[in-house]
Amino acid sequence: MTLTRSLASALAVLAFALPARAQEAAPDQLVKSVTLEVIDLITKDKEIKSGDRAKLIQVIDAKVLPHFNFTAMTALAMGQSWNKATPEQKKRLAEEFRTLLVRTYASALAAYSEQKFDFRPLRAKPNDTDVTVNVRVIQPGAQPVTIDYSMEKTANGWKVYDVMVGGVSLVANYRTEFGNTVRNSGIDGLIKDLQTKNKSLEKGAKK
Repeated sequence: MTLTRSLASALAVLAFALPARAQEAAPDQLVKSVTLEVIDLITKDKEIKSGDRAKLIQVIDAKVLPHFNFTAMTALAMGQSWNKATPEQKKRLAEEFRTLLVRTYASALAAYSEQKFDFRPLRAKPNDTDVTVNVRVIQPGAQPVTIDYSMEKTANGWKVYDVMVGGVSLVANYRTEFGNTVRNSGIDGLIKDLQTKNKSLEKGAKK
């Protein structure tokens, strides 16, 4: 499994795991209970199973995005360049990064609805506000994919700020790409690059 596909699968699992309604549950129980519930919903939805990408994105927008801290994720992915961006640039970067992630895993979401998952016990103290939720995706004839969700407890519930697949960080993976683009084209160049990628993904979804 390639890194890109692994990251997509991780985000696909996360899409199942974090609908907006269950903010009070412990993070590991939230992931487990809601994953199973939403997988059942996705599996039975004829429009999604027939390839309705727009409906997939609606599901993601309504159930997943409220549990991401996209500003924190974008800041981590940007590294030192984040502090050089203006408030308007930061806003646009977070918006484009958000759209990129949605488009990326929408394409993989339905494909992973029939996978089996091994939800690992949460290793954290009751008062911890920063935890890692571990999940393994069981693949027939292949090694399980290990997925770690870094989650922080905020006033608005648990928020995801990074995802690691096989020990590889999502934000770290983008940090290299973002850093190269900023060095070559500046922050506005990165914004333009993200816009171009999002437009390309949008066109592909409409085919």
